[in-house]
Formats: sequence, C-alpha cells, structure tokens
Amino acid sequence: MAEILLFHHAQGLTGGCLAFAGELRAAGHVVHAPDLFDGRTFDSISEGVGHAQEIGFDAVIARGVAVAEELPDALVYAGLSLGVLPAQQLAQTRPGTRAAVLMHSCVPPSEFGGPWPEGLPLQIHLIEDDPFVLPPEGDLAAARALAATVESAELFLYPGDRHLFTDSGLRDHDAEAAALLRTRVLGLLDGLA
Repeated sequence: MAEILLFHHAQGLTGGCLAFAGELRAAGHVVHAPDLFDGRTFDSISEGVGHAQEIGFDAVIARGVAVAEELPDALVYAGLSLGVLPAQQLAQTRPGTRAAVLMHSCVPPSEFGGPWPEGLPLQIHLIEDDPFVLPPEGDLAAARALAATVESAELFLYPGDRHLFTDSGLRDHDAEAAALLRTRVLGLLDGLA
C-alpha cells in the first residue's frame, strides 16, 4: 500500500479527479485529494488557468506544500496538469518522497532548484499531440529530457490530441488511455510496497 497526495488540474477538484482518486483507493492505496481552489471548479481549462493566474501559481504551489506538511514524509506525489506544479516541487524537495507521477504536464527540474533526485521513481504520462504540451509550452520536451537523463524515469506517450484524458467527467476523457495509465500507475504503486 502506498500513500498518495494527488493534486487536481486547472478545472478544479472535479468529479473525474475524485473518481480517479477513488480508483486508486479501491486498489488498496491511501489517497489524499485536496482542493487547492476552495471549492471552485471551471468549465474550461482557460477559465481554470485564469483563476490560477489570479491567485498566483506560487500560491497554488504553496497550498499544495501546506497540505503535504500535515502528512507523513513517505508519500507519492501525483499531479494532473496544473497539479504537476506542487507535485513535482514536493517530489524534488521533500525528504522521504517515495515516487512521483506527473500526468498531462511536466516542467524542467531546474524550475524547482535542481536535478531530479537520484533513484526517485518517476512516471510521466502525456498525450503525444496534446496542444498544451507541444511547443511553445515545452512540457513534452521537458518530459523527454527527464526520461533521457534520469534512470528511474518512465515516459508514457498516448496517441491523440486531448489534454485531460484521465478525467471521466470531461469532454477530453479517453477511456482506453485512462485505463492504461491507471494500470501503469498501479504497477508503480504496487512495486513500492
């Protein structure tokens, strides 16, 4: 059993985010899914990103860090798109981290002060033609660089051009890709026991 801190995407803590957390719980893991937007959800990614810009990306990250400080050190950090920011920062900087799962996004480790921690398991899950990860955003380039330079990193690319394909309540949902991602994430989590 792993204990996971899962951060939601820019549309907020949607029913689809909660369903994904529930699937991990059903497999026997402890999952914390905090609401970094104080109950607000948004109909589009652009609205959610606008809200994150209003409160500040640093504030979103700080809210995630504050949640982590109330939990044990031995956590797996997982993030969905915008949620990758606090997940990746915590994975890179908090002692005791067991693994990280970055979904729909990835940033260069230099954004959080340095290289990826040696030996820390990492999974990155992206859609190949997702317009949010292709240049100029650069998430795909960052993910490829991590996978090429970090021995403990796995990069999984899924066919298509949707962004939030894991969220069962959104138009971008891709049931087949989401099921494969879930299988891969559960494989990582089960291997940590």
